[in-house]
Amino acid sequence: MPTDAPPPPTAATTPPSASAGKGAPGRWRQLGLLSAAMATDNGEQGAVSVLFPAMRSALNLPLSALSLLVALGKIIGVVFGPFWVSLAQRFPRKYILAVSSGLWGGWTIATGFAQNYLQLVVLFGIAAAGVAGSGPLINGILADLFDDRSRGRAAGVLFGSVALVTALLGPLLGQLSRVDGGWRYGFFVVGALQVLAGFAVLLFFQDPGVGGAEPQLAALKAGSGTPRGRAFDRANLRRLAGIRSFPLMCLQRVLSAQFVMVAFGVVFLVDVRGFSNAQASLVIFPSALSYLIGTLGGGLAADRVQRRFPGSGRIAVLQIALLGYGVVAFVATQIAWTHLGIYAVLLSVLGLLQGLQPSVNRPVVMAITPPELRGAAFAVFLGLEGIGWAVITLLVGFLGDAIGLQGTFLWMVVVVVLANGLLTTPLYRTYARDVAAVQAGLDRRAAEGRPLPNATQN
Repeated sequence: MPTDAPPPPTAATTPPSASAGKGAPGRWRQLGLLSAAMATDNGEQGAVSVLFPAMRSALNLPLSALSLLVALGKIIGVVFGPFWVSLAQRFPRKYILAVSSGLWGGWTIATGFAQNYLQLVVLFGIAAAGVAGSGPLINGILADLFDDRSRGRAAGVLFGSVALVTALLGPLLGQLSRVDGGWRYGFFVVGALQVLAGFAVLLFFQDPGVGGAEPQLAALKAGSGTPRGRAFDRANLRRLAGIRSFPLMCLQRVLSAQFVMVAFGVVFLVDVRGFSNAQASLVIFPSALSYLIGTLGGGLAADRVQRRFPGSGRIAVLQIALLGYGVVAFVATQIAWTHLGIYAVLLSVLGLLQGLQPSVNRPVVMAITPPELRGAAFAVFLGLEGIGWAVITLLVGFLGDAIGLQGTFLWMVVVVVLANGLLTTPLYRTYARDVAAVQAGLDRRAAEGRPLPNATQN
């Protein structure tokens, strides 16, 4: 009796880059809607990071409060990311995405009305519960919109759009620190944009269906189906754990200390280097612009390198980006530069190197997991990322109060990122075999005329 477990890969297995089709019709237009949803969701964390010095003065907060808020958002994401994915297994993803990453923005608006630290934590936590759905849902849908040949470029456009919005919105939010109570308006603006993005998804987004970009399933017209059932039962989790590259990719995300620079970069320039909040926020634009260039250029470059070296291209790009980031982070944080322009340049290089990574690690996860497991895979992947980010940011906050941010950045950013780059090495052995195994399973389904397990029409 046939099973869905892929056979051992062989040399004759066709890699996805060689056999994939063009992807779902209208995919770039749909990606624009997804980009808008993700960009506005990220604005919530951006508002906290950029405006925290003003919030700290208004509500009398310690530095560790920023760590707690950032960590809270990630920890909540660990719980509610799988929750939204499970709902998307039972109801159309379009509606779940519109609610979780859009209409839920009303709670972001409510966060701006917080009168004390407790209210801020509670309202921000509720808002974060909705934002948690955008990451796993949008990444899973992206894999259904684009085939393997163009997923790096698509991921680059997605995360580049997020960077562009951050580049434009960050400095504007920073200038609100000049206004009495201006940090509140930052939450009002971000929340309103989230709600508008939610309505846009609700009105215009068309779900391609699970597996919509896989040529084998498209031939069976199975892409319009949505697998029903439990996304996080033991069988699926065992299947994910059995993909040897997947735990390694999860470890890579747990150790992603690059986000510390995003959360604490402005505070570092204010507290350690003596710039004002308004001045420090100006580095956000060139940094985010470089991140945009990194995602767009990195996506194109990674796709080309992957086609040339299908067994190791993406892994090599990822490792180079991590090791380079660690070196530049040392120069940016451990040497006292006197001019803000130098920090703008160094942080721009960091943004460029960080921008390369989502254009690589997301397509890697998509390539090593079967279509029906991708939503669950990204929920686990991003959930573990959230745990790592939460632990690292909490440590940064408390260590920052104890030994200062400069010493904290040395250990929690430079050392951790360099170690992460070295720990990427085992992926050179596992990635190609896992990709071949997924394609062999899809080929067998196509040969036997079997669509996705338990697929039904939306």
